[in-house]
Amino acid sequence: MTNKYLFEKPLQEALIKSRPNRFIMHVLIDGRLEKCHCPSTGRIGNIKFEDIPCLLSKSENPDRKTKYTVEAFSLDDIYEKNKSWIGINQTKANSYVEFFIKSGMLGKMLGKVKELKREVSLGKSRIDFFVNNRDYLEVKTPLMIIPTQGHKNHRENNKHLSNFDRMIKHFGDISNSIKGNSRAILLLCNIYDAEPFKVPKPRDAEVKIVKAAKKARLLGLENWQINLKIDKNSISLIDCFKLNLF
Repeated sequence: MTNKYLFEKPLQEALIKSRPNRFIMHVLIDGRLEKCHCPSTGRIGNIKFEDIPCLLSKSENPDRKTKYTVEAFSLDDIYEKNKSWIGINQTKANSYVEFFIKSGMLGKMLGKVKELKREVSLGKSRIDFFVNNRDYLEVKTPLMIIPTQGHKNHRENNKHLSNFDRMIKHFGDISNSIKGNSRAILLLCNIYDAEPFKVPKPRDAEVKIVKAAKKARLLGLENWQINLKIDKNSISLIDCFKLNLF
């Protein structure tokens, strides 16, 4: 098995001209402007998507309203030949993680994996992976914290999420699942070479989620981080390491 997750077809480089709404990006492809699907409906860093290089995948589904999906963007100059890319396709993150689990490359985190199930019920939640009929693994792709400071299109944004009910429920269900020799892991998946995650000082609206995370940690929830690299042809593993957040 290859140590890289290979795309069926190479991604195409293009240029994002605007993001008029959460679902659409206007992208310049070979001189023509095209509506493309944005696979993340939330905030992506603090960047204004105007003349931003990107990588696209093309769908062969004739019924799709948009032919292309924006898979990644770059903070490098348009004319830089060897750009560094930041993946934004949150819906694909679990497929990437699954690949590296099955390839044995996440042994530091999971040990030897003999059985792997996806999307399993746990309390009132659905957890991404059930490993060896014992351990629970939940994957999060935190695009809001992508560092864009220093870029000409960086825009300060003081708006923070205020509804954390779903995440708090996840913390409760997954931490309460820890029994005997079982484990529960929250994995932050970055599709770029990110710095180790640090818990920011919470604002009033965020105190509740921080308390829930601390409680889960005391019950045994482990926090890990994985950094992946995306290019036109593949996804590869940069690093996987444990976080000590609280």
